[in-house]
Amino acid sequence: MKHLKSFFKILLSFIVLIVIVLYITDYDYILKGVRVVYGTGHTTAFIDDYTYFENAEIQNGNPKPWPKHKNYNTATPTESLLKNNSELGTVAFLIIKNDSILYEDYANSYSAASKTNSFSMAKSITSALLGKAIQDGYIDDLNQPVGDFYKEFKNTKMTVGDLSSMASGLNWDESYTSPFSVTARSYYDDDLAETILNLKVTEEPGKEVTYLSGNTQLLGMVIQEASGKKLATYLSESFWKPMGMEQSALWQLDDNENQLAKTYCCIASNARDFARFGKLYKDNGRWGGKQLIPSGFVAKSINPRFEKNDDYGYGFWLSDYKDKEIFAMRGILGQYVITIPEDNLIIVRLGHQRGASLEGKSFTKDFYDYIDAAYTMTHLN
Repeated sequence: MKHLKSFFKILLSFIVLIVIVLYITDYDYILKGVRVVYGTGHTTAFIDDYTYFENAEIQNGNPKPWPKHKNYNTATPTESLLKNNSELGTVAFLIIKNDSILYEDYANSYSAASKTNSFSMAKSITSALLGKAIQDGYIDDLNQPVGDFYKEFKNTKMTVGDLSSMASGLNWDESYTSPFSVTARSYYDDDLAETILNLKVTEEPGKEVTYLSGNTQLLGMVIQEASGKKLATYLSESFWKPMGMEQSALWQLDDNENQLAKTYCCIASNARDFARFGKLYKDNGRWGGKQLIPSGFVAKSINPRFEKNDDYGYGFWLSDYKDKEIFAMRGILGQYVITIPEDNLIIVRLGHQRGASLEGKSFTKDFYDYIDAAYTMTHLN
């Protein structure tokens, strides 16, 4: 018993020492990460984790639900879709054909009203806000220097378009496994702006795509600085209300007193409302007879900026699967809004895991499986 007490004293002293070191070295955010992730029985960020953070409300206005297709929920899901949904933990799957919901399915306790974390699908929405800020005259165009808004980047050639198209040249470490990476710090730390403004431009901007979440976070900060509006407010008045979202949403914030929205990730909403951004871009930025964002901006967004990086535009992932021109919003756990304008088709998938990586491909296997299933179920094959 005496030896056991000694062991626990040593263990407790060791834990206290670690905590002190983390605070001294400014890595105390790791403690929050441990509490939120491992303390809830997870091993990584998860789709319901927004409840453990501060959030700003993205208010909706007059809800205008999607119409239901005349063949609503009569399609039989394919075996591969059922397998994927089971193995990868799909919680919402929608097929929208000709702007009407043809098929929707929700798993376990999730429903059409359930909010889950968008993760990086928020990058597409933040880029849409850039288009709106340009339309509103807050930002000149895609070529406006970031240094016009933040002195830290005054002597660089980095533009707002470089941020949206993942071509900034910033020294961000896009690591999802190391608790010491800037990505982990940005997710759990209490001062996101400080982290972003300490970044440096170490490569020439505007040359090629390097996917960095810090790009979109800085872009969101630029939009907020240019507009003078909190991002949740600007998103509400620009899209959530005009597009008739069925529900208000939440935008995760850092813990700083300024409460900066995490624009590279973390909008908690539902599948039906996420799908509206697919329709907005499919329809060249028009909604309900109004041009919400410039059509030229939309065209640039859903086409490659660089020939050698043909899988990314401005805020959207791109694919030519099935010889179709496809653009997609995408999140790290297999969150998708996949839009195929040629066939007036939108596919939404939300869930706990994504599929296996494929060598030489920009998307994991499940992305292609969801498209295959939608084509079979809509008889477009």
